[in-house]
Amino acid sequence: MTQPHGSPRAQRKTADEAVSGVLNVNKPPDITSMEVVRRLKRASGQKRVGHGGTLDPVATGVVPVLFGQATRVMEYLINGTKDYRTEVRLGVETDTYDSLGQVVRERDASSITEEDVVKALESFKGAILQVPPMFSALKREGKRLYDLARAGGEVEREPREVVVESIEIVAGGAPIAAVDVRCGRGFYVRSFAHDLGQALGCGAHMQSLVRIRTGPFVLDDALSLEEAEVRLEAGDARNVLSSPDIVVRKLRAAVVGSKIEAMIKNGRSVPTALGIPQAKSKEECRVYTQDGRFLALIFFNPSEAQWQPSRVFDLNAPR
Repeated sequence: MTQPHGSPRAQRKTADEAVSGVLNVNKPPDITSMEVVRRLKRASGQKRVGHGGTLDPVATGVVPVLFGQATRVMEYLINGTKDYRTEVRLGVETDTYDSLGQVVRERDASSITEEDVVKALESFKGAILQVPPMFSALKREGKRLYDLARAGGEVEREPREVVVESIEIVAGGAPIAAVDVRCGRGFYVRSFAHDLGQALGCGAHMQSLVRIRTGPFVLDDALSLEEAEVRLEAGDARNVLSSPDIVVRKLRAAVVGSKIEAMIKNGRSVPTALGIPQAKSKEECRVYTQDGRFLALIFFNPSEAQWQPSRVFDLNAPR
């Protein structure tokens, strides 16, 4: 039944259009990250909704979902570090590098010990080159690699530099090695599982994957998708969303008066003489109004000795 425009549900959706923030969701298995976004977009009635980093359908765990003006800080989550726990199945290779693929080779891995895995992990630390999996959303001549792979094709993929801040075994040895990884953007855990199998000489694939942290969002604090839908349907968005500035809390902060606030709102540069100290080239700063509103992100232009607005927000005062 169509809800009349003046109904409580319609009024709730209209009111929530102005709500901006980030919702920490525990993605369930067997759905895409975009399906999470679609379901929460439908539940909230909001138009601007996105997520802070894709998870494969087979994976579970943290997917930050951004609403309204919070979508403007999405890149900070996508470019930031993430923590994963993966179980790698030794001795079995699949075409997708994960448990959903077809088995392409099996080898005896019974002799692989935890010590063998620990030694092999040394080569995955720091800045490394990694070849993306064929079953991925990367494009080649306008076509997704996974579409080419499903059609039976395979193309050469250039290795890309990715950064692994830490990697350690939780439990290891055949047939399953559980590994914790902290990494930057572009790291494919499926490729890591495949490459680990190659390094051990037995082959392997990613059996399971859980993202336990993205930026400031951790799994222990995440809502299930079902609970998130219920809370948003009930019009409770303001009580479950984190303020957009939580994503950039590592940046330095400044509080400005009404004069500088007006300058920033109008897109004007702010000379350091007006109160925000000089900084390094391109350094960013988050700016708040005197009543506590998150106003803007600005960056320092050393050639002019001024701070320049990069993103200006129009948010309500904190409750």
